[in-house]
Parts: sequence; C-alpha cells; structure tokens
Amino acid sequence: MRHPIDPVTLRLFVAVCETGSIARAAGREALVASAVSKRIGAIEDRLGTPLLVRGRRGVEPTPAGDALLRQAREVLGALERLEAELDGFAGGVQGSVRVAASVSALAEDLPDDVAAFLAAHPALRVSLDERPSQDVVRDVRAGSAELGVAWDAVDAQGLAAVPYRRDHLQVIVPPTHPLAGRARVAFVDTLGHPSVALAGAGLVGRLMQREAALHGRTLSHRMQVSSLDACLRIVAAGMGLAILPAESAAVQARARHLVMRPLDEPWAERRFVVLSREPATLPGAARRLREHLGRCGPPPVRGA
Repeated sequence: MRHPIDPVTLRLFVAVCETGSIARAAGREALVASAVSKRIGAIEDRLGTPLLVRGRRGVEPTPAGDALLRQAREVLGALERLEAELDGFAGGVQGSVRVAASVSALAEDLPDDVAAFLAAHPALRVSLDERPSQDVVRDVRAGSAELGVAWDAVDAQGLAAVPYRRDHLQVIVPPTHPLAGRARVAFVDTLGHPSVALAGAGLVGRLMQREAALHGRTLSHRMQVSSLDACLRIVAAGMGLAILPAESAAVQARARHLVMRPLDEPWAERRFVVLSREPATLPGAARRLREHLGRCGPPPVRGA
C-alpha cells in the first residue's frame, strides 16, 4: 500500500512553486536543498510523473504539478483551519464557522452583520474568505466552507439558499457629466461614454458585457482598477463613469461630490443569498449564523 503524501512534503512543494527554486524554498523552510529535492523526487516516483521542470525563470510546475499545487494549497488551508478551530476550543471558543463570500458581499454589509452576530455570541469564531462567486459555490459544495454569500445569479443548484441583502447599481459621474442631469440612466446610454471598472467584477462584468452585445455594442472600459477608492478618484477626474452599488460607493462618492443616478434596468437590483448544504446537517454555530444573516433583510438604498 502506498503511503499518503504528508503535509510537510506538500508545504515544501508549494514553497518550491512559489519561489521558483528548490534552493530558495529550502532557505524559506530552514532546510538543506537536498532534503527538499529528495522529498519532491519521492512524490514523483510515487505518482510516476514529473512535477517540476526547469524553465527560463527557474523551476516551474508541469501540468501534473499544477494540479498538485492547487490541491496542496486547499489541503494545507484546511489543516490550518482545523488547527485554528481546535485551538479555539482550548481557548474557550465553542465553535467556528467558515464563510466564503463574494467581493461585493464583503464590500457592503456582511462584515457588520457578522460582527453583530459575534457580539451576541462571543464564544464563537467566524472566518470570512473573499472568493469569486463560482468559488463560493464550489467551497460550500465541497464542505470547505459551511456557508457562502453570493449574488443569486450564480448557479447554486443543489444548495439551500436563504435570502440575504440587496444592493442597487448606480451610474456615478461628475456633476458636469452629460448624464448627471437625468433622474435615471439606461445602461445603453452609458455605452457612448468612457467608463472605468473595478477589476474582478465577476458576474456583473459578464452581465454588462452580455447587455452591451444585445445592443450591438462592445463594452470597453478606458481602464480597470483594483480598488473602489481608485475607481472614484478616476471618475472625479473626469476620465470616465462607473457603475457601482450605492451601498458600497455612496459615502466616498458624496465625499468627492460625485453624482449617483439609479441604473434603470431590471438587473440593477442585485439579490444576495446565504448558501449552505442541507441545513439540518450544519453544525450549530453555522445554523445560528445562517439564521442571523437571513433575518438581516434587504437594506434601504443609501445615497441614491
């Protein structure tokens, strides 16, 4: 019978892939290079396929190595969460819940809602992991997260869903912009103006691409940025409009004297859901958090 791959070897393999060098990985892990090389060679012998090749910039994973790297990170992450949960029991924590959440959910009310839950249940621990919506569903299905929070447009077939909050997409422009004088703005009317977008817009970005195509247009942003602050700075500089949720953008938009107008489309109101496997199978802490989030309900539109 073949022995399973141990966590130490997985950690060393991840280190080699991340540093691009057996020598650098050995230094990071306080080992000699020959020990690292021997462990990786043993995995290759066990699997019967090479995991690393020497590339132009050092050592790189083969396709089999890429697969192992992906799984190794998940296994090591699961072990870290296990240790943290058990340490929590030793320190008096009576349960923990991992929540995988979309970028939008984390940018809006979810952190505050979880904080309120923890204030009422100080013996519990909750970890929030930012994930793309599709990965939220995958994590819940795989059991690596007890709960997931994502837009209800994601394909979550087979999972239980509880309605959570809503947000409302707004067109954000400087006061001098041609669209600033309108009460509401149709999406098609934004296509004739330069725009700026947040990188990793996910489902919303794909939806807008599709809507543009339906109008025979191509959605082409002047630039993409990684933060809300940078996005609104660019809008304030007159370099493009942005389409963002009022719930996350209103405070900063008002501070920059920007104009927010409701996006006049049926899909401009996004509904979020709390996803889980069969509720009866959830640990008690996860069930209580699920119920708490379900009671939060849709918030009013702020700053619209």
